[in-house]
Amino acid sequence: MPSTEGVIVILGTGGTIAGTAASATQHTGYTAGALGAEALLAAVPALQGRPLEAESIAQIDSSNMDGATWARLATRCATHLARPEVAGVVVTHGTDTLEETAYWLHRVLAPQKPLVLTAAMRPATALSPDGPQNLFDAVNVAGTPGARGVLAVLGGVVVGAADLRKVHGYRVDAFSAGDAGPMALLEDGRLRLLRPWAEGTPHAAAAHLPGLLAGQPWPLVDVVTSHALADGRVVEALVAAGSRGLVVAGTGNGSVHAAVKAAAERAMAQGVRVLRASRCQLGGVVGGAPDDLPSAGTLTPVQARIELMLDLLVEAG
Repeated sequence: MPSTEGVIVILGTGGTIAGTAASATQHTGYTAGALGAEALLAAVPALQGRPLEAESIAQIDSSNMDGATWARLATRCATHLARPEVAGVVVTHGTDTLEETAYWLHRVLAPQKPLVLTAAMRPATALSPDGPQNLFDAVNVAGTPGARGVLAVLGGVVVGAADLRKVHGYRVDAFSAGDAGPMALLEDGRLRLLRPWAEGTPHAAAAHLPGLLAGQPWPLVDVVTSHALADGRVVEALVAAGSRGLVVAGTGNGSVHAAVKAAAERAMAQGVRVLRASRCQLGGVVGGAPDDLPSAGTLTPVQARIELMLDLLVEAG
């Protein structure tokens, strides 16, 4: 694969890719984030001799991802991407919230260089870990001339941040590129681009990164699921607890139980921002009636939550 031979910076955040287990046959119940970024690089001999830098941002299970880590990660990504000698940045991450971190970085950075996230479904101690190959591929994509934007590389597939979906809880091929399909494929060490690299514009909330890094509180935004036998108690409880935004994950094409809808409308009357998404992994919300709750369109519930948080940060000034 062609490379600029510029520096590639590896930022580690933990996750299964950095996980260790008591046995090589153990794929669950392991300790996520046990290894730092340097150790992950050492496990990929094919990367030795490349102009690489490694930095550990965190060593956590990504199910425990927090705002402080997000703020620090985005800030460090921006700092490294601004260095002229850096061709791209790779972030190693857990799979559980990979799609959320990818969308967050996409919205606040929208970089003109490649910012590539990668992960693994098996710990580093497994008989056949998927992390080393994913990391190798991610470094190669990050060094590809012309590549840009926030991308995820897993199992030889390159996916745009806005399209990334985790669709399986255990299999190695746990991710989908949604309706858009893959951005590119890695085939025998070569990148086959399937569609143009995504363009993006940073959300105005990017200006709040220094404040978030300094401990500025995040707006409280929650996800409520609509389902059979639902009522409005969860919505009412969240509003009473201080939620400033709510994403209703509706059934099918964003359908919302009448009781939940009524509670959400009462919340909106109190100044709470509401978006209606679909709890289905693919498809989003298409169309709707005039009296429907505001639509999140193609955004997943967790993406819509990030979008609302960013909007509320700007509104707060």
